Amino acid sequence: MKVTLPLCLVVVVLHLTVHSLIQADHYNGKIKETEPQERHFHEGDPLESCQRVVSSNTDFAFRFYRQATTQEPGKNVFFSPVSISTAFALLSLGSRATSHTQVLEGLAFNLTDTREEEIHNGFRHLLLLLSRPGSQMQLSMGTALFMDKHLKPLKTFLKDIKKLYKGEIVSSNFQNSTEAKKEINDHIKNKTHGNIKQILEDLDPNTLMVIVNYIYFKAYWENPFNIKGTRKDYFHVNAKNSVEVKMMTRDGFYKTYSDTKLSCEVVQIPYKGDAAALFILPEEGEMKKLEDGLTKGTVSKWEESLERRRIEVYIPKLSISGTYDLKKMFMNLGVTDVFSDQAGLPGITGKPHVKVSKVAHKALLKMHENGTEAAAVSSTDLLPHSVPPVLKFNRPFLLLIVDQYTQSILFMGKIVNPAEK
Repeated sequence: MKVTLPLCLVVVVLHLTVHSLIQADHYNGKIKETEPQERHFHEGDPLESCQRVVSSNTDFAFRFYRQATTQEPGKNVFFSPVSISTAFALLSLGSRATSHTQVLEGLAFNLTDTREEEIHNGFRHLLLLLSRPGSQMQLSMGTALFMDKHLKPLKTFLKDIKKLYKGEIVSSNFQNSTEAKKEINDHIKNKTHGNIKQILEDLDPNTLMVIVNYIYFKAYWENPFNIKGTRKDYFHVNAKNSVEVKMMTRDGFYKTYSDTKLSCEVVQIPYKGDAAALFILPEEGEMKKLEDGLTKGTVSKWEESLERRRIEVYIPKLSISGTYDLKKMFMNLGVTDVFSDQAGLPGITGKPHVKVSKVAHKALLKMHENGTEAAAVSSTDLLPHSVPPVLKFNRPFLLLIVDQYTQSILFMGKIVNPAEK
C-alpha cells in the first residue's frame, strides 16, 4: 500500500487586540471623520497587479528576518512574510494620517511611487493567485475578524476587508472572555487542520477585536527522499556543540549555484505544483556575510544562475516553530503610532482612542521524506556510474519557500538547530 506523508506543514497565526476607550463614555465630541468613500479598483492583469506587492514583500521579508535574528541570536528563525504583510496591510485600511504612513512604510512600500489603491489591489490579486485552483500543493490563507457584539465597525471597513482580503467577520461576546477565547482557538484549530490547538492563552477583558491571519501549506517533493536512506548523523550547531538528527539523503539532479561573492551554496528543491524550496548553505564562519548580503537582487541572481547538475544532497528532517511579538519588532521598524494613544485608527469604528495592544505571529514547519520506498524508487533519476559531489546541510543554513508563479516568499527560515522544537 502506498503511503504518503505530509511533506511540509506551516501554520502562521497573527492576532491583534484593539483596546478602545469608547465604552468608558469619556468622549462626547463629534467625529470629523465621516464614512470614507467606497474604493474602486481596476481589474487589470492579476499577475501584473500583484508584482509591486511581491517586490515590497520581499524587501520586508529581509527586514523582518534581521529583526528576528537580532531579537534571538543563535536561535531558529521561521516566519511567513506574506502572511504578516497581509495582516498589516489589512490593518492599514482602518488607519489614517501618520499611523497609516508608518504601517505601509514599515511593510517596505514606497508611498511616493505606489498609490494606496495599487497596494490593496495588489494584495487582492496576490491572495487570489496564491489560492488558485488546480495546483498540486495545498495552500490556504485567510483572515478572520472577531469583533465584540457591542462594537459597530464602519460599513466601508467591513466591505473592504471582505472584498480585498476575503476577510471573515465573526461577532463575539468578549464580556465572556473564556467563551470568546475558546471560539477563537477553535477557529484556528479548524483552519490549521488541528496542528495549532491554542493560540490565545488569555484575553484581556477590555478587548473589542481580535484579527487572526493564518496560512496553511502542504506539499510534496517532486522527487521524494527514500525513507530507507535516512540515517542518524550530527548537525554542528556551532564550533563547540553538535546534535544528533535524522538526515535525509538523495542522489539526483538538482538546480544549484555556487555564490563565491557570498561564500555559499544554493540548492533548489522543487515541490509538486508551483512552489520550490531554496536551501542556502554558507561556508563555515560565513553566515554573517550571507545575512548581510540578503537582498531582493541577491535572490533574483541566485534563481537566474541556477544550473542543473547531479549532487548527493543531505538535509535534516525538520520540525521547528517560530513565535514572535510583532509589536516590538514593528516598533523597531518605525511603526509606533498604532500601538500608542496617538493611534490613528478611525477607519475601523469612526471613533478615536482605538489602539493595537498586541500582535503575535506563530509559524510551524514540518519537513520530511514524503512517501515510501516505492514512491521514492518510482522517481529515481537515471544516474551515470560515478560518484557525485556531496552537499551536506549539517550546519546552520537558510531556507526560503517560494511560490514560483508569483515569486512570493511564502516562508523564510534560519535553521540553527534542527533538534530544537
